[in-house]
Amino acid sequence: MGARKKEFANRLKEERKNKYFAVLRKCPSSPRKMRYVVDMIRGVEVNRALDILKYSNKEAAGGIEKLLLSAIANWQAKNDGTRVEDSNLFVKEVFVDGGTMVKRMKTAPQGRAYRIRKRSNHVTVILDSANSSATQTK
Repeated sequence: MGARKKEFANRLKEERKNKYFAVLRKCPSSPRKMRYVVDMIRGVEVNRALDILKYSNKEAAGGIEKLLLSAIANWQAKNDGTRVEDSNLFVKEVFVDGGTMVKRMKTAPQGRAYRIRKRSNHVTVILDSANSSATQTK
């Protein structure tokens, strides 16, 4: 590995130490449906976001709720000794990317076939603390 590549890799590694995130891959739901649920929690405080997801009647909300709990656990692993309630955690970024698409054929009249696309998606949740973002800007 060259020197420039190694420096870049080390810089990315250092930046990741200060990021608290979780990723859900290959979720068997269409990205369009998932984005609807994700838009409800973007920028919201973590406990409020969990309540929103818990009482949402969308099927995709269950997967996002587990993902958010995983991101909180990742935050706790990097911040020993601090409580979630005292840190003012909020959902900084959350985005949905299209995943793999399984393509199937469905029989149609007169010897034709219709294409069925079973979509999946990848969801990423990034948390931030209101306390840490205020100290970083100063």
